[in-house]
Amino acid sequence: MRVGLIIVGDEILSGKRQDKHLTACIERLGARGMGLAWARYIGDDREAQTAAFREAFASGDLVFSCGGIGATPDDHSRQAAAAALGRPLRLHPEARALIWQRIQEMAQEQGTVADEHSEGTLRRFQMGEFPEGAGLIPNPYNRIPGFFVGDVHFVPGFPVMAHPMMEWVLDTRYPQLHRARRVLERSLILPGALEAALTPLMLEIEARFPGVKVFSLPSVDHPRWGRHVELGVKGEPASLEAAFEAMKTGLFQLGASIGTELVR
Repeated sequence: MRVGLIIVGDEILSGKRQDKHLTACIERLGARGMGLAWARYIGDDREAQTAAFREAFASGDLVFSCGGIGATPDDHSRQAAAAALGRPLRLHPEARALIWQRIQEMAQEQGTVADEHSEGTLRRFQMGEFPEGAGLIPNPYNRIPGFFVGDVHFVPGFPVMAHPMMEWVLDTRYPQLHRARRVLERSLILPGALEAALTPLMLEIEARFPGVKVFSLPSVDHPRWGRHVELGVKGEPASLEAAFEAMKTGLFQLGASIGTELVR
């Protein structure tokens, strides 16, 4: 199962806020021997979000969507998810109870009395309106939950909430995807190399070693290595070493200049 990430919000695309979800997601997946297959940024546009979520639901991927699940006019993720599924929004009873508990706690902190029927309370209850049939993702920060339908998971845009909620999803719903052995990388720095000359070797290595991916990272102004290509392989340890040795043999046959060896 591939893992994807959707990050929602005009504030990210405009630069008002810096995205912290991509790095956090990659780190949490890596700690579990998993990797991120794709990521996508979308603004506060309901039609664009509906299209993206429709693709996510149809993909069969494990997907996280961060942001846009609040109850303000610029929050569209709950409505867009419902539209993508062709389902109505329903106030989830457990979500309502959690939100009401939070409202009462806030009122107590402020020395006021919570009104279950006030305009403000009813607006906050909208944060618990999810597509019919959705499950809840617990929020350890303030108990206002996220939700999931199938393998697509919706969490808030606040990193302090979203990131532990991602961890809950990975550890509670997908422990079978965790791997004790992480995917490893081995690569070589090739000073002055050209990617075009390396392409046939890259294709050969991937054809010979199923499950191993070959990558090349060119640079023209690296502060240490200058113009170079980092050529490497990544995959399970069992097949990685043989693929790496085959790649080095191929480079020697090409007469390539080999510099630093890297292991990750």
